[in-house]
Amino acid sequence: MTQSDIVISSNDSERFQSKAANGIRRLGVSPGDRVLFCVESSANLLFAIGGALRSGVVPVVVNPQLLISERTPIVENSDSVAIIDSPKKLADLFCGGTDEISMIPLTRPMLYTSGTSGTPKGVVSPLLDETDAKKLWSEEIEQWSFCAEDVHLVCSPLYHSAPIRLSLSTLLAGGSIVVPGKFKADEIVKSIRETQPTTTFCTPTHLQRLVESGHIGELGSLRLVLHAGSKCEDKLKRIVINEIGINKVWEFYGSTEGQFSVCSSTEWLDRPGTVGKARSNRKLLVGQDEVIWSSCPSYARWEYWNDPPKTSEAWNGDFFTVGDLGYLDEDGYLYLRGRRDDLVVSGGVNIYPVEIEFVLQNLAGIEDVVVFGVEDERWGQKLCAAIVGSVSQQQIDVFVLENLAPFKRPKEYFFVNNIPRTALDKLRRSRMAVDLGIE
Repeated sequence: MTQSDIVISSNDSERFQSKAANGIRRLGVSPGDRVLFCVESSANLLFAIGGALRSGVVPVVVNPQLLISERTPIVENSDSVAIIDSPKKLADLFCGGTDEISMIPLTRPMLYTSGTSGTPKGVVSPLLDETDAKKLWSEEIEQWSFCAEDVHLVCSPLYHSAPIRLSLSTLLAGGSIVVPGKFKADEIVKSIRETQPTTTFCTPTHLQRLVESGHIGELGSLRLVLHAGSKCEDKLKRIVINEIGINKVWEFYGSTEGQFSVCSSTEWLDRPGTVGKARSNRKLLVGQDEVIWSSCPSYARWEYWNDPPKTSEAWNGDFFTVGDLGYLDEDGYLYLRGRRDDLVVSGGVNIYPVEIEFVLQNLAGIEDVVVFGVEDERWGQKLCAAIVGSVSQQQIDVFVLENLAPFKRPKEYFFVNNIPRTALDKLRRSRMAVDLGIE
């Protein structure tokens, strides 16, 4: 068993988080400041995030796959006092003594999400007193009944909100964690057999890979398997429920900004396609324009960092929206019409077409380009691009290798004479595959 496969207890994690808090303070970071982390997922990264949160420091967690050109705007926008962007810098945080830390994280990590402009936006929450902080983090513990007997298997990267939230909540409840590293079906199966976890969180892409490997049934030994991040196709969902168990598989719907709904497998089988009802302390509303809104307790409010106009657009009183579309049935169950036109969710990762188009437009020979998603059983959505111009496939392959992170590179290109637009010259991304005759 590798070092990353060791079961780490809540008690041990307390010591590691205290040491990380000390290391962060030694960098000159004070409560209320931000420290940016851009390193691969590991138990140490989780403890550093926890140590920051429990000392009143805001960790800014960034996807390490981003290229320097993609990362720089985030680093500059975040106003971070310190940057941890190498394994050595991360390890150095744990080389000193310990600091006293709060009993509970005093805020949430600051994560970046993009919008229609393709410009990354930091989602930041206020520092809370311990009373409100306990309310915030107790929500997750109570929602999934985390307890001291739980061992949480971390399958997803720790630069997304859900893996951080679920892992830290398990530790706060007195449970333990296992962090195997980058997802590989065989390694996950090995870790399940050797560490005997009780809970985990997967994206539909992870579940699909376990199905393809013939090992999806291994998750049946867990008491709780959560999934979210992108649409789970009907066929895949039924296989997962059948192989793991109807009472063990749950889905939730949310975003970096906040959480909306939860759904048991029983509810989903009764109402195929639903993402459930409003989670605890939330209410859901859908307007005539089909935009989904969720209420939010005061202790879970958030804003877009240094962007009051965007923040104002997202809030209406105690309700917020991320622009997703859907509808509620007569019993209050939510159904998604689809993600925002500007967003492709592939493998559980949010990808913003405008950002990719901006990069591709810099390649000589491309006269026009549109990036869009196509429904895909493996990825949820497959990232595609339609190109007008004289550029070759080989030229594009070389260019994107140098200018786009792996998850932002389209998986398929279509060379067309023109790109369909409305009479007002607007793209209809949700219909682009149909308009181009691809599906």
